[in-house]
Amino acid sequence: TEVMATLYHYFSITFTSCIHSADAFPPPASGALYKEDDFVIMTTTDKEQYKCLLPSFSDGDESEEKEYGGPSPRALLEPLFKQSSCSYRIESYWTYEVCHGKHVRQYHEEKETGQKINIQEYYLGSFVTKTESGEHRGLSGSSGNVPTKNVEGQLTPYYPVEMGNGTPCVLKHNKPRSTSVLYVCHPEAKHEILSIAEVTTCEYEVVVLTPLLCSHPKYRFKTSPVNNIFCQALGGSPFQPQRLTQLEKEQEELVKPPFSAPPEEEVLSTTHKPLTVGGQSQIAVGTTHISRLTDEQLIKEFLSGSYCLHGGVGWWKYEFCYGKHVHQYHEDKEHGKNIVVVGTWNSEAHLEWAQKNVARSFALKDDGVQKVKLVSHFYGQGDVCDLTGKPRQVIVKLKCKESDSPHAVTVYMLEPQTCQYILGVESPVICKVLDTADDNGLLSVPS
Repeated sequence: TEVMATLYHYFSITFTSCIHSADAFPPPASGALYKEDDFVIMTTTDKEQYKCLLPSFSDGDESEEKEYGGPSPRALLEPLFKQSSCSYRIESYWTYEVCHGKHVRQYHEEKETGQKINIQEYYLGSFVTKTESGEHRGLSGSSGNVPTKNVEGQLTPYYPVEMGNGTPCVLKHNKPRSTSVLYVCHPEAKHEILSIAEVTTCEYEVVVLTPLLCSHPKYRFKTSPVNNIFCQALGGSPFQPQRLTQLEKEQEELVKPPFSAPPEEEVLSTTHKPLTVGGQSQIAVGTTHISRLTDEQLIKEFLSGSYCLHGGVGWWKYEFCYGKHVHQYHEDKEHGKNIVVVGTWNSEAHLEWAQKNVARSFALKDDGVQKVKLVSHFYGQGDVCDLTGKPRQVIVKLKCKESDSPHAVTVYMLEPQTCQYILGVESPVICKVLDTADDNGLLSVPS
């Protein structure tokens, strides 16, 4: 019975009343092959017996890859290289700029006295034009091995673009910096930078998500095919196991609505579409008037400081209340909550800081529209630091984090100088108010 339960979990099992030959089955969509002598006799705890034909595993994508005669990956990416678009990733101190087909740059902006902006920058690599090589042409045909990389736990194919001749690296005897830009297929991506890493000294690796490669079968995510198992009842056993029939009835009862909605509610639920997951019907809730009101209320509470964002891993956790304070705390049952005030909001202190530093940063979108990508706020007058004898202070960097959940928050803290901190805060709530930032980076309720 355990074996049968396992098979039913990982495969699609079809019960049939007759089995004459493997040819009698309808052709499986997964492309799996079936042989008459490749079967197993299954016996349930109720002594029911079934003869089940097992599929021969095969990769359904192999034939498509062999038959593919479309553009090479290089040709698929060419529109991105020609439109002079750039992607950005904002870290706690550095901002990374990938101008596709041109260069990779790392920079930091600071506003000095007299409104002069000081830019510290390094070019991590520049694009070297090459003719379409035989290797590139080979990738579009049946030959050519596509390199793969473990991306978030999944072995993922990628197309590499090498960037060289960057800013000389002092640590490597003034050898130019270089970067490998790895383009990875993602159907819904907009050429975002997934990650940036310094793999060795002054040699970098950038992973970029793009939908352009997804039309090439060798660059798509490899998914495991679902193969059917066909079973026939033996020796007077029921069409399918009694316990399976009982389980299906219980599942049907679970997904039935507890009551019928009145006509008014049925109109509002038109944005709700059923999704089939694991054989059960789940409800995907769309955006309704109620959720919009909730979003507006959440934004007002965030900007008033009554809705605080929490995060952090390990011993210390962090609490950020907009326009109020930044706390670092540890909580346990024995000693209670130990709070360190990292910074307290004072509008005058922030405005003074904003006159000397960049409080609002912009990014140019693909459509040419300039959007606010980051705002920075100064929180001072924290608890006095034992090492410096001065109050702690923190720069809070607020960035948009796209997510379906308003509670998907990322909070991290860095300490570039003793008791002087940088708090990174990324949240969907920030996405809705970022464009309201004024010259000093201060946010307001969207109109």
